Amino acid sequence: MRINITIGGLSMLLSGVVYGQESERMNVLFIVADDMRPELGCYGVENVITPYIDSLACRSTVFMNAYCNIPVSGASRASLFTGMYPRYPHRFTAFDAWAERDCPQAMSLPECFRNGGYYVVSNGKVFHNIEDHADSWSETPWRVHPDGYGKDWAEYNKWELWKDDASSNYVNPKTLRGPYCEAANVSDTAYIDGRVAQKTIADLRRLKSMGKPFFLACGFWKPHLPFNAPKKYWDLYRRENITPADNPYRPEGLPRQVTSSGEIRGYGKFSNMRDKNFQLEAKHGYYACVSYIDRQIGLVLNELKRLGLDKNTIVVILGDHGWHLGEHGFWGKHNLMEHSTHAPLIVHVPGMKGGKSNGVVEFVDIYPTLCDLCGVKPPMNQLHGTSLVPMLKDCTKRVKNYAFIQWQKGYDIVTERYNAAIWLKNDSVVARMLFDHCEDASENRNVATDPCMVEDMLWIEKEIKNRIRELNN
Repeated sequence: MRINITIGGLSMLLSGVVYGQESERMNVLFIVADDMRPELGCYGVENVITPYIDSLACRSTVFMNAYCNIPVSGASRASLFTGMYPRYPHRFTAFDAWAERDCPQAMSLPECFRNGGYYVVSNGKVFHNIEDHADSWSETPWRVHPDGYGKDWAEYNKWELWKDDASSNYVNPKTLRGPYCEAANVSDTAYIDGRVAQKTIADLRRLKSMGKPFFLACGFWKPHLPFNAPKKYWDLYRRENITPADNPYRPEGLPRQVTSSGEIRGYGKFSNMRDKNFQLEAKHGYYACVSYIDRQIGLVLNELKRLGLDKNTIVVILGDHGWHLGEHGFWGKHNLMEHSTHAPLIVHVPGMKGGKSNGVVEFVDIYPTLCDLCGVKPPMNQLHGTSLVPMLKDCTKRVKNYAFIQWQKGYDIVTERYNAAIWLKNDSVVARMLFDHCEDASENRNVATDPCMVEDMLWIEKEIKNRIRELNN
């Protein structure tokens, strides 16, 4: 197993100096949103309203090319919080993956910080399963509905996901799920994420008085389906100004292994992905949910500042993976296309200038980065990622050549130029995918078999097989 960890800032931090500031050890506020792709103002998307995240981004490092290591929630979080790559079919491969079950010898990120003297708290959806590594935290992980994320989590209206009585008219008779979107005229705290924000705010006040450094994780459900948000966030957008994806067709030469998620089909009100009214409403709902989460993040960040904790708290904001909004006719994640794997990652470190970084990074890098920044000793012989501290100090630097991503029997490498994948049967390649983002940023034509790409494709296949062998050793 190859171990690639940088602990470049450790001696500086242990001496009590935090990148130019005299300070106690840094706190960590770790914020994760579900299914949030980099459809944010700070990523250059002007028609999405996210002022609070954008404001923090102006003082942070915005990783423009950050990728999850598997495009599904449970596995992505299990991988992220252990700092380990998924390994098909044994480790972190399913939506309901358990880090503790799939890799019981691994030390989770919160346990590592707790062992390092931190008080660690989990609010909302942090690990996919609330019981996963529950003993890692200093206190019992908290959710509005602790039992409300099993297979029945979207059954109407078992866990209070829908707040508009009219939604009861759109229950899918096969799945018993409610409609895929809702714009109820209710307060922020009527929906779960508003209460997650309020609990996190209360915890910030409590943690300030404890006299210990803290690691506070805050997990929001939105913009995950169903696209339910208070009406005032829908009202931020005019439907006539929303445009559907301009490439709602399958890419030329795309391997049959690449499919769309069927998740949205399980909800009520869904009719036809090709219907323009559906496309506009679904995109409108997604944007409303992003703005709703942006506001909740803003409330938490405002309280952090009011308490004076902003001067000594690292803030991490990320989405656990990407999401298709009609591109290639796909709605959801669950494939190795750019929109499934590309996710926002914003890291604010007091005393660091920040900026936009174009270097490729991946979520397994987050664990060693936070250990590096906070002077916490990482577990030996576990982490697969690389500390991003050199990039946080200088956003023009690079620490790796590519991200390594897996989905089912497909293995993907993403560089600053290529998104390239192979599918294996035993050790034989049965399908190939290569998109050249310099020529085809929208991924509309698979060029894996083009003669001019043969050499690059061979290099990618070799890298992938070498990485698989490393993980299997």
